[in-house]
Order: sequence, then C-alpha cells, then structure tokens
Amino acid sequence: MAAIIPRSFQRSCGSLIFSAKRSQHGLLLPCIWQQKCWNTNRGSSVGGGNDYQFGPSSDLKPQPSTQKWGYVEDMAGPGGDQVGGGIRGSGMYHGSPKDEGGNGGGTGSGGKKPPPGEDKKHKLKGTAWKIFESAATTGASLAILGLAGYAYHKYYKRLVLQKIDNAFNQGDPALNMATAGDGGSEEPWVMLEAQDRVDGIVNGEEQGHYYLLIGEKGTGKTSMLLAAMHKIEGEACSMMDAHADPEIFRIRLGKALDFEFHEDYIGSLFSIRGPRDTTALLDIERALNKLEKVALVRRKATGKPLIMIINSMHLLRTDGDGKDLLELLQQKAESWAASGLVTMMFNSDDYWVYERLKQYGSRMELISVRDLSKEKAITALKNYRAKYKHEMASTDVLERVYELVGGRLAFLNIVAREQDMIAKCKEICETEKTWLLSKCGLLGSNMDDDVMDQQKVASSAMVLVKYLVDMEQEQAGECGHYNPEIGHELPEVPLYRARQIMTRAEFIEEFDHINIFTIDSKARVRADSVPMQNAFREVCSEPGFAQYLEETLERISDIESLGRTRELVIKDLWYGGKYNMTVKNHKGNVEKSVQFDVTRADREKMKGEEGESDS
Repeated sequence: MAAIIPRSFQRSCGSLIFSAKRSQHGLLLPCIWQQKCWNTNRGSSVGGGNDYQFGPSSDLKPQPSTQKWGYVEDMAGPGGDQVGGGIRGSGMYHGSPKDEGGNGGGTGSGGKKPPPGEDKKHKLKGTAWKIFESAATTGASLAILGLAGYAYHKYYKRLVLQKIDNAFNQGDPALNMATAGDGGSEEPWVMLEAQDRVDGIVNGEEQGHYYLLIGEKGTGKTSMLLAAMHKIEGEACSMMDAHADPEIFRIRLGKALDFEFHEDYIGSLFSIRGPRDTTALLDIERALNKLEKVALVRRKATGKPLIMIINSMHLLRTDGDGKDLLELLQQKAESWAASGLVTMMFNSDDYWVYERLKQYGSRMELISVRDLSKEKAITALKNYRAKYKHEMASTDVLERVYELVGGRLAFLNIVAREQDMIAKCKEICETEKTWLLSKCGLLGSNMDDDVMDQQKVASSAMVLVKYLVDMEQEQAGECGHYNPEIGHELPEVPLYRARQIMTRAEFIEEFDHINIFTIDSKARVRADSVPMQNAFREVCSEPGFAQYLEETLERISDIESLGRTRELVIKDLWYGGKYNMTVKNHKGNVEKSVQFDVTRADREKMKGEEGESDS
C-alpha cells in the first residue's frame, strides 16, 4: 500500500531520532516502521493529509497544511538508489484529496504524471488569490494616503485663515518698524487738519467708503496713518508699501497678511503642480479672497471692518500691468466698502492715481493733504525747538524759515533738527534748483539733433516755469511775491491750461512724478514746493534766460522742419551740364524746345560750396 511521507518526516530523517544503518540497498527501515505506526494509529493516510511535527510531549500536534498537491521533486542528493514509495532517487506525486481510496499515489521509480488540468487549476487559484491580495493592499494604502492628504489639506486651509486673522491683531509690522527707534512713546510733534478724520477711519467708525489720500511728497500723509494706527495699537489694521514690480507687490502683500501663497504647501514635495504656478496678479487675487473670508468672521464678531492701507500707490507703473493691478484693487475696495467688510485706504503723491480711480469710483472719498499754514508751521517749529533743542527761537528766525521753505512738513522736520536753521533752508533751496536744472536744463541753439527729444521735454517745462513766474509778478502787490500776513500763495493754473502752454499733453504728468510741478485734487498745476518756486524765480531772473529759451525753441523747430524736408540734387547740372527738352503735338511735330541749365552765379556758388566741403 502506498503511503504519503510528510515533509516534516523527510526533514527529520537526518536527525538522531530517525538515524539508522542503511541496508545494502540503502533503505531506511525505521522510516518505514514509523510510517506504519502512523497508518495504524491515525488511520489510512489521505492524499494531501496534514503535516505533523513532534512537540514537547510524545503526541503529534497538527499543523497547518504545507503539503503541495501535484508532482514534487525529491531534493535528495544524487546517487540515491532507493526504490518503492517514491522517496529517494525519483519523483513523487501526492494525490489529490478527491482520489478514490483516500490514498495518495506514488511510485518507486519515476512516479506518475498529475491528472490533466489539476495542476493548472491550482495555479489559476493561486494567481487569482495573489491578484486579490495585491489589489486589496494597494486599495487600502491609497485610501489611507487619500484620507491623510484630505485631512492635511483641510488643516492647511484652516491654518492659512488663522494666520491671516492673526495678522490683524495688535502689533502691525509697519507700525512696529516705525516705532522701533523711540519705543512707541513719541507723539507727533504737529497735528494736521485731516488727523481727526483719519483717526475715525482707522478706528472703524466711518464705514461704507474707501479713501484716497493725495498730496505732495513730504506733507505728512504716512505720518498721519501711523499716528492713527498707534492710537489703536494696530488692532484690525494692516499697512503695506506698493511697488512697481507686481512680484514684489505680491510679496509685500503676503507679508502684511501673513500669507505664503501656498509656497509652504507640502504637496510641492511630491512634485505636484501647485496653485503658485501662475502670475503675480492671480496670487494677489487669491490673497484678497482669503482676506475676505477672514473679514466675514471678524465682522460678525466685532461689528467693525478691517482696515487695509496701501502706501505709495504712485509707484505703480502706468503700463498695462500697473493699470490692471490698480483696477483689481479698486474692484475689491468697491465691493468691500458696500458690504462693510474691509475699508481700503490708498496713499499717493501723484495725480494720475486719482485720475484713474475717479473713472470707476462710486464709493471713493478723497482726502487732500497740503502744506501747513503759516501760523501752524511757525507754532510747530517753535514747539519742536523748545522740546527737543531746549531753546526758544526768535520770531524773526521762524519767519525767515517759513519764507524760505514754507509749510512743508518734511522740510520743517529737517530744519528743526539743525543748529543753524537759516543755512539749512538755503541749502534746501539750492538742492531744489540743482534738481530743476539737471532735469530741465536748456542747451541753446548749438544743440545736436540727437538730443532733440529730451530738449522737447525740458523746453516745455521751462515755458511753463516762465509763465508761472510772470503770473506771480503780475499778481504781486506792494509786498512782492510773499505776503507776511497770509503766507505763501503759489501761482497756479488749471491742468488744461498748463497743457496748452506746454503744447504737449503728456509731459505734465511726468513732471508731477519727478516733483517739479504738482497737480492737486482740483486739477490745478503749480510748483511742487516753496523751495521749487524759489528755484523758478532764480532761473528766470538769470540774464538772457528768455533769449536762451527762444533760441532753444527755434533750434527744435529747425530740426523738426529738417526732418520733414527732402532735398533733391541734380548732379548733371554740375560743371556746365544742361538739359534740352522738346514739346511735341499729337502729330509728332516739335512745337517748342526748352533748355534747362544753371546760371553762372549759381555755378560759382556750387563750386565754392564744393571747395569748402573738400577742405
């Protein structure tokens, strides 16, 4: 009767328990005896029966089946001569559990081939199970990864909004930097007229509008905003400086809002194309959308809008990118002002920003900031000298300071810190005159045609300078250009009239940008400051200025005329050449003849010009 030898029995054949002397034919008798014992105690062996191993006790313990159905190669060493039972030196076939008689088949030499289709069916079952196991593992891994990614994405979005909300808590970066030197204890040494209104806007009391502060450079617009923020310690308020480059504007907006534009998103570690792969203008739109979500929550909690201040709006370029950015900011300001979520405040030195915003501004309010009056300027200067220099300046000195630099807050701040204030005022006036001549200096009638474009700009500015100085002299009374009782009143003309005087429409905005002329909120053109008006007077009072300006204008006109003129030269007439022309009728008969040549005087003149050119 054929019997199935378990693998554990084959592995244990080499152990001490089953060691025995081989017979001449190499048979292992104890092995056969042990197999018979198993058959007697456990019943007949079934094909593919369970494997057994010896445990601590003498009983055999069942183990999970490790028996392979089908043909099994004997791993015995070569040279085995055992026959029968298919143990050594031959193949062995373990029968299927469904074989009749319940016994596994096996032959002594060579063994039988497996039944047709049995081994193939078993391989298909194993392959299907492996596919299912791999698919289940992959699906579980993807599910866990997707759940973790979704949880991180929700956490990241919540963290972004929390960071933007924290940016509007007390302590704005711009305010901290402005008060870093004095520890935030120094109060403004002069109070401007619009300070109370700016305080109410920054505090959130005035709602439903957005605001544009416009005025010349150095009139104290930024100082007013910082003073208003200092009173509320920057609560619900944020300030940033504009820039001509949209990328830098994007970075500064992110700093003000504490928004990273998804640059710290962990998806970039897996080379995922993130939302940052776009333009700066779209990034600014995303940042403002995040700010809108935070403002909705803040509005419900506090009942006040957030305050967003953008300083130096005049630094934006007037090209397509600058106008698109300005339009984007105005659209957000209009919608937020209507809903009361965010109050936008723009600060600009140039008129073109107001001209651009006014076109679509339905909720825009204008706050114009100008120089201090004479009384306020002298009082502020006196208080500053008494508080920080511990001296009482005389009234004559203060009057002279105001006569030289006027009520411009930036100039008064510089002069008040100097020991000799009069000398510092003259230095400022000389600096303004140098700036005027470096930008608008004339070259006269001997200028080259290559610099004609620059001289067009310079001469148009000087024409307007002369016109303003002549207007001032006509309007001056007995006191001259300066009235000690009312202070400075600089001559001014409407914007359209200034363009007529300059004969060019686009030049005036360039001069406003470089602080030679200024255009106020009422579209009136005048000198940028009192020191600049003093420079106008000095330049126009120089001997021969009017004649020099006239020669420059004539030279520009000649160059332009030369560019529009074409010269025709007939070389055949040189050295006595002639042209003979005849006129014929319709029948071909000559009616008259015409001779075309150069006269003697013209010929001598041509020879003289040729000799000069050769020399």
